[in-house]
Amino acid sequence: MFGSVKQIQQMQQRLLKAQEELANETVEVTAGGGVIKVIITGNQQVKQITIAPEAVDPSDVAMLEDLMVAAVNEAIAKSQELAAKRMGAVTGNLRLPGM
Repeated sequence: MFGSVKQIQQMQQRLLKAQEELANETVEVTAGGGVIKVIITGNQQVKQITIAPEAVDPSDVAMLEDLMVAAVNEAIAKSQELAAKRMGAVTGNLRLPGM
């Protein structure tokens, strides 16, 4: 089905390497016309959130919260797309449990 034990071990090694590389790759997302910026790794670890001073309006905290949620959710989605692309290149887009 998947090939020899050696082929499976090679795939596992490539998967581990791809996972390590994803930890070092980042995607950047902005929201609110660029007033919010989120940088996240390929394994969904938020590295940085930047908020422009003009986004901070004490009378409208709800808007800032909404922008933050939108930016973080978009960053996670893009990070997951990056991970799927990288892992798919290793697995040949096989549907493996836990991947």
